[in-house]
Amino acid sequence: MKKNSFINGALIATIGIVITKFLGIIYVIPFYAIIGEANIALYGYAYTIYNLFLSLSTVGIPPAMSKLISEYNTLGYYNTKERAYKLGKRLLMVMGIILFIVMFVGAPFIAHQIMGNNTGGNSKESITFVIRVISTAILIVPILSVTKGYLQGHKFMTPSSVSQVIEQVVRIAVILIGSYLCMRVFNVGVTNAIGVAVFGATVGAIVALSYLLIKIKKNKKDIIKVTKDEEIRKEEKKISNKTIIKKLLIYSVPFISFGLALSVYDYIDMTTIIGTLTDLGFKTKDAESVLGVINTTGNKLNSVVLAISTGLMTSLVPNITASFVKGDKKDVKKKVSQSFLMLLYVTMPMAVGLSILAGPVFNAFYGASTWGPKVFCFTIFIALFRCMFTTSISIAQSLNKFKNVFVSIIIGILVKLVLQIPMMHVFNALGLYPFWGSTLATLIGLSTSVITNLVVINKTVGLDFKEYFKKMFKFVYPLIIMIVVLILMKLFIPLNITTKLKSIILIAVYGIVGALIYFGLTIKNGIFKEIFGDKLFKKLKRVK
Repeated sequence: MKKNSFINGALIATIGIVITKFLGIIYVIPFYAIIGEANIALYGYAYTIYNLFLSLSTVGIPPAMSKLISEYNTLGYYNTKERAYKLGKRLLMVMGIILFIVMFVGAPFIAHQIMGNNTGGNSKESITFVIRVISTAILIVPILSVTKGYLQGHKFMTPSSVSQVIEQVVRIAVILIGSYLCMRVFNVGVTNAIGVAVFGATVGAIVALSYLLIKIKKNKKDIIKVTKDEEIRKEEKKISNKTIIKKLLIYSVPFISFGLALSVYDYIDMTTIIGTLTDLGFKTKDAESVLGVINTTGNKLNSVVLAISTGLMTSLVPNITASFVKGDKKDVKKKVSQSFLMLLYVTMPMAVGLSILAGPVFNAFYGASTWGPKVFCFTIFIALFRCMFTTSISIAQSLNKFKNVFVSIIIGILVKLVLQIPMMHVFNALGLYPFWGSTLATLIGLSTSVITNLVVINKTVGLDFKEYFKKMFKFVYPLIIMIVVLILMKLFIPLNITTKLKSIILIAVYGIVGALIYFGLTIKNGIFKEIFGDKLFKKLKRVK
């Protein structure tokens, strides 16, 4: 295994996550066909609750582990970093067992919170069943996550990325084969089919964890080192297990808040959208279909954009932590600026392009849908804002601004909570789709958190906003030109197509035109080279 630099690490992590997310989108097409649009919401309920409990069970330890391992490794505290990993695993084992019990026993209560007294959709018994099945993953995934964090802290990004792909492939195999057998061969019903599908999360985690443990065992010499400096050994002896756990928990608090925040945003949607839409005249089935797009099908498409920030965060935390521990503020400032520029350069055109092509994209993956394109054309921007949210929190966390991160997250959630239902009523009163009000509430909440974090980051490293916006303009104007051209193309090549094949052709045509304009102009004006560096730019030129 080889250690990765910041840019290479970010690219490797991003590629792994993009592949994983792409597979996560593709499998939904046959899965959607197997169980039907009306039943996708049941699958979404299980995963929304699972993500909430997973955030609680990992208590932010995996990314905190990455930060702590990077810190101890930089200082030469090799024995201490190994102790930290062992203590982290034990802690998460206990948390996993406790949260598994709570989730399993509390499933009926959660089901009631989701459906209330509404009828005509999924039964509370079905929701209870799928939540209980997926709760088994809580026993495995936290250990898998902390092991990834351990390797990422050493800047070994490749094994972690490969394990993600393995986990996803196995999970998808269980989902598709299991649901098909349940629905088409054994005819045991939708609830059992979705129960088998969500169990794929558990099976995938077991296989991925086995791969990482074998990888660590085979590469012990590259990972586990012995401290020869006597002074460092003396310093390490002073560090007790209690001190390590305390530090790990302190580092994990912002990550706990971050993981919970995203789940809470989803939970607010899940517990308010159906009730509000039915109050505004929507049928329960239509309201569930809208929520299914927001929490599941549309979210799957958003995940490709979100993968960029996740990959960036994976490399960002250990690298900025190492520079911060060394006291190299100049390097920290450079990486902070580079991170946001990389993020926006890639995600902005992706989000805008997917919004313009909402109809063909949704049709290509899921077939004709009444609500899909109408919901997705706006919710795709949640992915863009979540990317900025993730990156701002990762940077602030790496700079040890724990309290500020926590405050920014709470403020964002409160803004979302306060605006959620009123915004839906406002949009309805304006003659617009009320669920767009929910999306806008999310965007405002996330923006509030990002701005709050940027203020703190600026006070710490002194960001050069003038230079930053000057560079940003170099890819914003090509984006505007791309948007104008794509909108004009709609006059000659309409997007109101319902067949999958024609939708794919339209996506390809618009995508190629948009990419040529955007990347052509940004490579020509030099901003691509400024953001990604000479090495990647030279590689791109060789490919051309």
